[in-house]
Amino acid sequence: MPSNSGVKKAIKLGRVLANGEIAQTATWVNAGQILELIEDPNKQQKVYAYNLEIIFEDDHIAIINKPAGITVSGNKFKTIANALPHNLRKSTQPDALFIPTPVHRLDNQTSGILLIAKTKTAQIELGKQFENQTIKKKYCTIVIGEVLKDCIINFPIENKPSETSFEIIKVVKSLKYKELTCLKAFPRTGRTHQIRIHMSNIGHPILGDKLYGNTETIHKGKGLFLCASEIKFLHPKSFLQTTIKIDVPQKFNSLLAREKRRWNTYNL
Repeated sequence: MPSNSGVKKAIKLGRVLANGEIAQTATWVNAGQILELIEDPNKQQKVYAYNLEIIFEDDHIAIINKPAGITVSGNKFKTIANALPHNLRKSTQPDALFIPTPVHRLDNQTSGILLIAKTKTAQIELGKQFENQTIKKKYCTIVIGEVLKDCIINFPIENKPSETSFEIIKVVKSLKYKELTCLKAFPRTGRTHQIRIHMSNIGHPILGDKLYGNTETIHKGKGLFLCASEIKFLHPKSFLQTTIKIDVPQKFNSLLAREKRRWNTYNL
C-alpha cells in the first residue's frame, strides 16, 4: 500500500480522481465515490535481468518457481518483483498492472510456488481468496528428529491464531541428527515464518533454519529445507479450480539418500 506521504504527493500532482474529477487534499470522501489513482508517466521501472522459471502464465496471472536466496520484494534492487518484467509478458487487459505483482510472500530462503497478479482484477480477487483462507498451499520440508505422528499445530504467533497441519512422508536415520523426518506441511493461516515457528515449537526445527533452530541444525551450504510445492486456488478470471504442483529441489532427495547411505555404512 502507498504511504500517507505518497498519497498526499499524488493528490498534489493531480493524479487522484474522485468520480472522474481531480481531487484536492480538502476533498471529502463519501460512500459510493469512485477513487482512481493515475499512474505516474515519469515513473522509472526497475528491471532486474534475472531469469526465473515460469510454471504458468496467461493474460491475468503468472506462477513462478522462486529460487531460495532471493527476496520477493522490498527496497533492494535484486528482488523477484523487480525481475518479473524481465520474465513475463505484459498483460493486454484494460486493467493491466504497471508492474506484475506478487500476491503473497515466501521467505528469502524458502523456494517454490509464487503466485503473481498481472491485472488489478486478479490482484483484488486473489487477495480476497487469501483473506478468506480459500487458497490452499502445501509445503515440503525436512525437520530434525523423528516425528512420530501426523498432527495439527495451533500455537498462536504474535498473539494471532495460527494453524499448520502436517503429514509424515518418511523418517531417515542420520549420523549427525539421529533422525531426519520429511514432511508435507499445510498452513491454514499465513503468519510470517509460520511453518518454521510451528516446527520449532514442537521440538523439530527445519533443517538449516538459522533463526528458529540452533547451531546443530545448520547444514552448511544447503540453506533452508522448505519448499512451497503445491497451490490450489480459483482462477481470478474464469473462477475455475486451479492446482499447480512442482517437484521439490533435488537437494531434498540427495540429502535424505546421503544420510541414509552414511548411516547404513557406519552401522554395517
